[in-house]
Amino acid sequence: MRTNHMIALMAEMAVFVKVVETGSFSEAARQLGAAPSAVSRSVARLEKALGTRLLQRTTRKLRLSESGHEVHARCVDMVSAAQAVMAVSGQFGPEPQGVVRVSVPKAVGRFIIHPHIPEFLAHYPKIDVQLQLNDRYVDLIDDQVDLAIRITNRPSPGLMGRKLIEIHHMLCATPRYLERNGTPVHPQDLKTHNCIFLGEEPGDSRWKFQRGGKSASVNVHGRYAVNHTGARLDAVLHHVGIGSLPYFTARHALEQGQMVQVLPDWTFTTNYCGEAWVLYPPTRHLAPKLSAFINFITKRLSQEPTLDRPAKVQESPPIPPYESPEATG
Repeated sequence: MRTNHMIALMAEMAVFVKVVETGSFSEAARQLGAAPSAVSRSVARLEKALGTRLLQRTTRKLRLSESGHEVHARCVDMVSAAQAVMAVSGQFGPEPQGVVRVSVPKAVGRFIIHPHIPEFLAHYPKIDVQLQLNDRYVDLIDDQVDLAIRITNRPSPGLMGRKLIEIHHMLCATPRYLERNGTPVHPQDLKTHNCIFLGEEPGDSRWKFQRGGKSASVNVHGRYAVNHTGARLDAVLHHVGIGSLPYFTARHALEQGQMVQVLPDWTFTTNYCGEAWVLYPPTRHLAPKLSAFINFITKRLSQEPTLDRPAKVQESPPIPPYESPEATG
């Protein structure tokens, strides 16, 4: 491809990135100040020049083709590089700015991320945050989010990111409940207790434990199952039974003596344990607004006090302005 032709296509590549970012030709046109037909022709010219279909169009949404995913990643790098140049020259603004769209699991978002958002907004007056709390799998491109926080021990190899904190679960009950019903000394003792569990999957009522080289599992029963961490915490505090809770939810009540950990010498394992990672599409030049958000949240979480039982938060160095952040894959 001739250099002149390649330079001419850079504008089409930027339009293509905006179409994918917004999910529609009309919204991309609105944000670019152009006609939808002009945006459509721009993408068509790029497809013709590359000799491949980039977008699969339906009546309801746009979806990247297999080759479109590859091309989009490279075009995002180009746009990010251009933004980095503008930032260096001062034309992009002295402060990070724009909207940061973050998808977070409900409990992690409510108890870990949300408490730090007011301070972040005060520190960065030109950045707006859209925090989307949901427990379903979110595709960063299809769902139009900048960052996704996921609980996983194997981050997607096609994404980049940073480990934030380890998520540990434990069993908790109030002293009053244990005085009335006895304190379990072995996982099998849970069979005689009223247990509060998630209740979304059949396996949620089969609790698994490890201690040393031994493992144990028990099918628990209870009068109350609820798929909301805050609701399970409230039920435990109202002496309903022994509940499964992530440590970050239980921490304050444990510190205040409102409840205690049950079977503390056993490790309670669930499918919801793992490492919380903040993930984003691969890029050599992360937008300043995203670097600001990631660095801020990472620093605040590294300062969170912890008990001895859960793993410590991993403190990570700040993201350099124009270097590739740590890749997960």
